[in-house]
Amino acid sequence: MPHRSPQTAVSLVAAALAAVPSWGAAARGQAVAVETDRPGIVTGDARPAGDHAVRVEGGWMVAYDETIPGTDVTFRMIPVPGGTFRMGSPSDEAGRAADEGPVFEVTVEPRWMGRCEVSWAEYRRYMDACDLFKALESSGLRLVTTDNEADAVTAPSNLYDPTTTFTNGEDPELPAVTMTQFAARQYTKWLSGLTGRFHRIPSESEWEHACRAGTTTPWSSGADPAALDEVAWLSANSDETTHAVGTKGANAFGLHDMHGNVAEWVVDELLADGYARQAAAPQPLAAAAAIAWPQRLYPRVVRGGAYYDDAAACRSASRRGSRDAGGNAANPDWKDVDPNLPKSPWWYTEAPALGVGMRLVRPLQEPDAATRARWWDADVESIRADAADRLAQGRGARGLVDPQLPEAARAAGLAD
Repeated sequence: MPHRSPQTAVSLVAAALAAVPSWGAAARGQAVAVETDRPGIVTGDARPAGDHAVRVEGGWMVAYDETIPGTDVTFRMIPVPGGTFRMGSPSDEAGRAADEGPVFEVTVEPRWMGRCEVSWAEYRRYMDACDLFKALESSGLRLVTTDNEADAVTAPSNLYDPTTTFTNGEDPELPAVTMTQFAARQYTKWLSGLTGRFHRIPSESEWEHACRAGTTTPWSSGADPAALDEVAWLSANSDETTHAVGTKGANAFGLHDMHGNVAEWVVDELLADGYARQAAAPQPLAAAAAIAWPQRLYPRVVRGGAYYDDAAACRSASRRGSRDAGGNAANPDWKDVDPNLPKSPWWYTEAPALGVGMRLVRPLQEPDAATRARWWDADVESIRADAADRLAQGRGARGLVDPQLPEAARAAGLAD
């Protein structure tokens, strides 16, 4: 797989090391403290110890552990190199769907990605924010106003029937599931506010590049589906349930569960003509230009296949579209049995969503405020309206999230 030249790759990082997000005061600092203020960066020319390091100007991108502030929950972020690859599947690949083509070339930038899918240990801290936001509002603290509401994060409503979401269990190490794409994006906004470091879900091209990890075969484990048993939980070995994240082998980039266990949200809309627009553009296409930003509520893309899928549905190029409405007996709406009106903008209720989760991305370069908002916030009016309606009814909450939130909650007697 061709990659950017070292000179090009490292030149991207000079600005990244100097750039400090205005929304995260805790991330500000002097260059001499870059390893503290920019976790995942090691200075110097010598390659750091460890299996995964990506060369950048003045040092290296390396794996690091992030702790969710105010908790003892940690997760690992892995550096993923940039590069140019062919996205989609060839016309003769077994199990291929028409929307996996035409194949096109795309160039992705260096970034960190979650070593594993987001677990319940992580996601339940975000779920807890619903009650915290309500308590803060009742106490007259950290109020959302017209002046700051663009910075507010919505927290998902408390589950009216937890047995659905936790059908496969609620062990902290299991992958979190049944969140909508909007909820996944708000989770990344919440985490970004707490850490002072920008996180988001992947674009589809970033996800496929990371899944392939330099391979061109149907799976990162090769062309033989039997080899999937080493790296994936799928219908042949899962016993019809999800499994603790990271318990199968990693791909060449050090990422676990890219095939199977749970399918993962990407930001793109699933279009009927597949990659026709991208393939018609001059090649290679930049990853940002390849994104199919959603224009409709659904279908939106989840990638990687799930524990209930066969090998073909877990291929590196395989795509699945969400269904928020308009379902039928054979292909039900993913919110079919939600009794609320409007239906939740944060939760799905049907079986397909029991195998839908998410994975984090932290780009090397911090984007501007408008770009951050585009990754995080509702992008169609129906989502905005449903969220506003639910918030007005007290089903869900919103609040301001920054590195000072945990201490503010403790000082108010609202957290341990």
